[in-house]
Amino acid sequence: MYQTIRYEKDGSIGIATINRPEALNALNSTVISELEQLLTEIEKDDALRALIITGEGRSFVAGADIGEQYPLDIAGGRKWGQRGSAVMRRIEKLEIPTIAAVNGFALGGGCELAMSCDIILAALPNEAGKGGAKFGQPEVGLGITPGFSGTQRLPRRVGAAKAKELIFSGKMIGAEEAKRIGLVNEVYAPEALMEGALAMAKSFTANAPIAVKYSKACIDRGLQMDIDDGIALENELFAMCFATADQKEGMGAFLEKRKEKNFQNK
Repeated sequence: MYQTIRYEKDGSIGIATINRPEALNALNSTVISELEQLLTEIEKDDALRALIITGEGRSFVAGADIGEQYPLDIAGGRKWGQRGSAVMRRIEKLEIPTIAAVNGFALGGGCELAMSCDIILAALPNEAGKGGAKFGQPEVGLGITPGFSGTQRLPRRVGAAKAKELIFSGKMIGAEEAKRIGLVNEVYAPEALMEGALAMAKSFTANAPIAVKYSKACIDRGLQMDIDDGIALENELFAMCFATADQKEGMGAFLEKRKEKNFQNK
């Protein structure tokens, strides 16, 4: 179905692998088009409870395709930036939890793709000290700014001063440093990365889907509000949970001392 993306499901968990290893999974027009198609598929899948995004081979996504960008003029650059940013925003606005399992280079558009996910997990170098996740926004060395919302999401992840240091220098950092500054949630040995991502996704999908969805909405929308409006939003979505069968099931299981819960997403 897709040329540059491999998509599969593990129960209620979707796994999207950017599959253009000959170009280190760089984002060109084809990859962007197929991400748009995949997102439409995901948005319509009511059975999906979480999404993992990763890369094939030794790269997560090494950036946006430079050969495709080189000839662009102002109008072309604007259109390209808007299109890529729109894809990242669609990922960010998915109602379900999203995890970036960063197996290698996550530079430029790749770092921006990872940051559009709720959670970032990263591979450490192998036992020989090679490979592992590498993060960076190296665009200034190419004469451009980050173009897929990196100047907006990186400061929100790591703070303005650290984001400025990384963007102004264009330097690349490894998994451990990315975790230390708060860009990455957890690090894993390379062979354990996907196992860790699936385990985390399953820890999300074990809970009431509507409650998880509402919690994500409270956090993401609340961060754009002042605290009083954010609290009001939480109060409303909290109240709405009491109209769901899953609330009765979850609380009923607790009161009945049942370990098994049968959440129905309703």
